Amino acid sequence: MKLIIISGLSGSGKSIALNTLEDLDYYCIDNMPIGMLPSLTEQLTNNWDDTNNMIAVGIDARNIRQDLENFPQCIEDIKSSGMDIEVIYLEANDSALLKRFSETRRKHPLTNEERSLADAIKLERQLIYPIAAQANLHIDTTHTNIYQLRDMIRNRVINEPTESMSLLFQSFGFKHGTPSDADFIFDMRCLPNPHWETSLRPLTGMDTKVIEYLEKQAWVTEMKQNLIDFLDTWIPRYEQENRNYMTVAIGCTGGQHRSVYMVEAVADYFKGLRSNIMVRHRELS
Repeated sequence: MKLIIISGLSGSGKSIALNTLEDLDYYCIDNMPIGMLPSLTEQLTNNWDDTNNMIAVGIDARNIRQDLENFPQCIEDIKSSGMDIEVIYLEANDSALLKRFSETRRKHPLTNEERSLADAIKLERQLIYPIAAQANLHIDTTHTNIYQLRDMIRNRVINEPTESMSLLFQSFGFKHGTPSDADFIFDMRCLPNPHWETSLRPLTGMDTKVIEYLEKQAWVTEMKQNLIDFLDTWIPRYEQENRNYMTVAIGCTGGQHRSVYMVEAVADYFKGLRSNIMVRHRELS
C-alpha cells in the first residue's frame, strides 16, 4: 500500500496535485488532521481492499501547531509499520502567491483582521516547515501553470520507475530567479553567449544553428563533459541513500540558449543509461 501526502503553501497548487492523483485512481482525502494519520493508516492496512491500495491525503497549516511540530515523528511511526509513504511539498515565492490570491480574490486561511496576506504567508512557511523538512519531493510552482503541474505530478509520481531514481533536468534563466526545488544548480553564464550573434538571438538551444555555434566552443564541450562526469559519479551515491527524486537545474542569463542546449545534451547522455529521465525548459514554457 502506498500513501502520498500532499502539503505546501496555500496557493501553491496543492488542490491541483490532489485532484490529479484522484483522476489517476488514488483515494484522496483533503485537509487531513495530522493527529488522525496513524489511525487512518492502521485502518487502511488492516481493512483496505488490495485492488485499490493507493491513498493520497492533503495536509496544510490549519492543523494544530503541536501536531505540525510532531509531523516528523508521526511519519517515522507510520513507516515503521511497513507502509510505503511519500511526502510531496509544493511552494512558490511570495510575489507569485500574492498575485494568485489577488487574482482569484480568495482568502488565505491564516489571514484575519489583524494579519495581512503577506504576514499570513510568512507565518504559514514557519508553521509547515517540519513538513517541508520531511518532503521527498519539493516542487516550486512559481513559474508553473496548472497544466504543467499536472504533468509533473503524473510524470514524477505516477509513472516513476521503482528500480531507480527519477531525474529531472531543467533549464532556467538567472534573471528570472533560481529554482528553489533544485538539488544541483549549475551556472552556464561563463560560456560564450549566442545572444550576441544577431542571427541566433531569436533561436533557442534546441535549434541546429545554436547547437553548431556552441559545439564549436571548446569551453562548452569541456563544461558538458565535466557535468556528465560529476553526475555520473554522484547520482549512484544518492540512490544508495534511497533518494527517489533529483532535480538538476542548469542556468544561463535568460534561459534560452546555453542552459537549454546543456540540458538537452546532458539529458540525452543519461537517457542512454536510464529510463526515468525528464526534461523541462522553464523559460521556454
